[in-house]
Amino acid sequence: MSDDAKAAVEVIHRRSGVERIEAAFVLGTGLGDTADILEAPIVIPYADLSGFPRSGVSGHEGRLAIGRLGNARVAFMQGRSHYYEHGNPRAMGSALETLALLGANSIVLTASAGSVNAGFPPGSLMLVSDHINFNGLNPLIGVESDHRFVPMTDAYDATLAERFRECGRHAGVALHEGVYMWFAGPSFETPAEIRMARMLGADAVGMSIVPEVILARHIGLRVAAIAMLTNFGAGFQGGDPSHAQTRDTAQIGALALRRLFRAFMNNSEDT
Repeated sequence: MSDDAKAAVEVIHRRSGVERIEAAFVLGTGLGDTADILEAPIVIPYADLSGFPRSGVSGHEGRLAIGRLGNARVAFMQGRSHYYEHGNPRAMGSALETLALLGANSIVLTASAGSVNAGFPPGSLMLVSDHINFNGLNPLIGVESDHRFVPMTDAYDATLAERFRECGRHAGVALHEGVYMWFAGPSFETPAEIRMARMLGADAVGMSIVPEVILARHIGLRVAAIAMLTNFGAGFQGGDPSHAQTRDTAQIGALALRRLFRAFMNNSEDT
């Protein structure tokens, strides 16, 4: 683990205590308010934590919130760093290492995304079953040792996915399932790129998640990911995406995400 991660853990322990965190969540664009479901949260700005991202994107608050949710103590990252901000796919590495050092066994990644599946309309949630790394970029490039050769067959944990399906049914939250394709951004995809994404088997497109999945698996975290579908992709079903639409639709859809996360942690023995 990096020196930045170890230093961040020391700050977190001083401010919030040393009790283990059982699970961690990363909240994407417009989804930061989901952390309001925490009981008695301790909130720490990313600026106080070594190695945490300095996001310059609206809809990303830049805070770590730690508190109780259901039967567990959990952490919510309110915002992330994106590849398009700095050209570094490994930018979230130290933050994820910090969450692992705090005791988390699993991480739930969320992101706003564009739908390229007519059956997955804006405002709905999609459980990510697999991804396509269209960029070819990889956060493990340059990492030394054979540990960098991370298998991705089980990148999205089957047990966590089944729990989300069950919790969605119990909480009355419709949860689609599909494949997420990562584009670098920050420009949105062209209509031709959306047609290509559909032909290659994608159900949603977005500008995050994938580097974090690879990094999380590299450090041994179990992964689940949920995309908040905020729009249709360019030219598909009349889609003409914008950042404002992404942010505003995500804030509305976060209500369903709150219900889902409550059910998920109440159904947890040890995540």
